[in-house]
Amino acid sequence: MSGRVLRSTDLWRIALRSSLLQATWNYERQQGVGWAYALEPALQRIIVDPAARRARLADHTAYFNTQPTMASLALGAVAALEEQRLGGDPADDPAPRVKAVLGSSLAALGDRLFWFTLRPFAACAGLLCAVNGGWAGALALWTCYNVVHLGVRGAGVWWGYREGPQVLGEALRRRLERLVGVLATLGAAAIGLIVAMLLAPGGEPRPVVFQATLAAGLALGLFAAQRARPSPTEWALGFGALCVIAGWMR
Repeated sequence: MSGRVLRSTDLWRIALRSSLLQATWNYERQQGVGWAYALEPALQRIIVDPAARRARLADHTAYFNTQPTMASLALGAVAALEEQRLGGDPADDPAPRVKAVLGSSLAALGDRLFWFTLRPFAACAGLLCAVNGGWAGALALWTCYNVVHLGVRGAGVWWGYREGPQVLGEALRRRLERLVGVLATLGAAAIGLIVAMLLAPGGEPRPVVFQATLAAGLALGLFAAQRARPSPTEWALGFGALCVIAGWMR
């Protein structure tokens, strides 16, 4: 990274601030304000003049939206562009185009990886560890999800900074597709184990009512797992229904 202006501490600050990307989400700019807040450490290092820095920071509050975790790759790439812009023509500003392209591409990849694959897999891992009770299931769910989530959120800034706008090259896409395939296979195997353990614990089959309830709950869970963001009302209704079923089966 010879000739680079940004330091490792700046990239770490960007990665940490990216956790608040959606803290000021709104319908007009969506993640725009959070994006500017996350990118600010890079602008502080690159742009010395306070007035110019404030103006550039205001530019970055424009509309932006993508999968929150994968946004770290775009943050790193745009930080590299801001660095290159320092020694070039300030009127030449590719950042808006790069943000638009990376935002949509990262959203498509991130939704598949995090919402449709990793989240159901983490839930299955948690259930597998909690099927006999105890707190190990919650720890397994939290660990399975956050090892990938926090890893991408932190390392993504470095990937984006190193590769620039070409961060979503063929090599990274292949890695992500491979990860999606592995998690999907492991999740399917975990579902099979969970169903077998619940239907015939210790080799003794459960009553038909329990089997029907399990099948309905499994179908509902798989359907809900395909949704990116269940609303609070949906969560409340779901937990209420589970409590009614649990009380009826006692």
